[in-house]
Amino acid sequence: MSPSTDSSPVYLDYNATAPLRPEARAALLAALAAPANPSSVHGFGRAARSIAESAREQVAALAGAEPKRVVFTSGGTEANNLAIALARAPVSGPVGARPGVTRLVVSAIEHDSVLRPARASGLPVTEVPAGPDGRVDPAAVAAALDAGEGPALVCLMLANNETGVIQPVADVTRLAHERGALVLCDAVQAAGKIPLDLAALGCDFLTLSAHKLGGATGCGALITRDDWAPAPLIRGGGQELGQRAGTENLGGIAAFGAAAAVARASLPEQAARIAGLRDRLQAALTGACPAAVVYGAEAGGMGAGRLPNTLCIGMPGVPAETQVMALDLAGVAVSAGSACSSGKVTPSHVLTAMGLPGQAAREAVRFSLGWASTDADIERAASAWIALAARKVK
Repeated sequence: MSPSTDSSPVYLDYNATAPLRPEARAALLAALAAPANPSSVHGFGRAARSIAESAREQVAALAGAEPKRVVFTSGGTEANNLAIALARAPVSGPVGARPGVTRLVVSAIEHDSVLRPARASGLPVTEVPAGPDGRVDPAAVAAALDAGEGPALVCLMLANNETGVIQPVADVTRLAHERGALVLCDAVQAAGKIPLDLAALGCDFLTLSAHKLGGATGCGALITRDDWAPAPLIRGGGQELGQRAGTENLGGIAAFGAAAAVARASLPEQAARIAGLRDRLQAALTGACPAAVVYGAEAGGMGAGRLPNTLCIGMPGVPAETQVMALDLAGVAVSAGSACSSGKVTPSHVLTAMGLPGQAAREAVRFSLGWASTDADIERAASAWIALAARKVK
């Protein structure tokens, strides 16, 4: 692969946040152009409400859900916290009486926005590790449920943010429901990259975040399978079906809807194109440095079990922090672990949960591609990483 002569910065950190899509930018600016509160009853308010409801329909279509099940939040973190709060609260309503959950079964590779509220919930928490391929074994989840008593909430993401490995959510949901448990699926990283279908997944709660698929930051959604009695984290005017009070972030919601619509419409073509770029990058890096380790590549065989945009790779003997800084100096932006940890580069809890030793978990970086990634980006990234490996790996 010949080096590119382009010196413009290369952004390959889409799993942290994707650049704002032009369609989302246009929707955002249009929503901000008029003074409007979706709760107002005058014409301006009704127009604002129409924008929000159109976006709700677009987000619901992306997830294969009913619009009335979509509750807009400030992001995926709030959506996950809200889902856990809803599951803990007893329910009496259209779905019948249901006690609140009294224990949690959580995959050890979950994002901190699930792990931390779970651990802080005061409920017993069982964490289920992943296998060496990055997948959580449904049988291990079932065993964890069988080992305890009382109604449970299972938390399993659809695709891991670090490795891109797609998890067996439908299988886990079936086993969980057979045991009377509820399921929360964090689909933040999967949305817009692989097809979503709430009915096929069968989960009780699905969470999304706008900025991961080209919307604006500060907006997400909790989608429920059934009607749930309100157990809001934020109380006030009763907006968002009584589950999330406060004046809606209309601009963010409009941008979320626009991003969801274009991501859904372009998904098959974009997924194939981006997977091709990712595979070229992987082949270049492993070809130049045979000692490099690709995490999650064996899941499903031939990379079929990964998101099409994600490459998690270890450079033996070189700390991830060194790699991130060296690539940044070369004009290439990548991440190590999750980007939601206050800028810290720490050992990957995901790789640790897959059974990797601490040193290996400290040597992996993540390349994540997206809708604006190009051939030139791949050439620049490969050249920078290979140059570093040539200096560091003996």
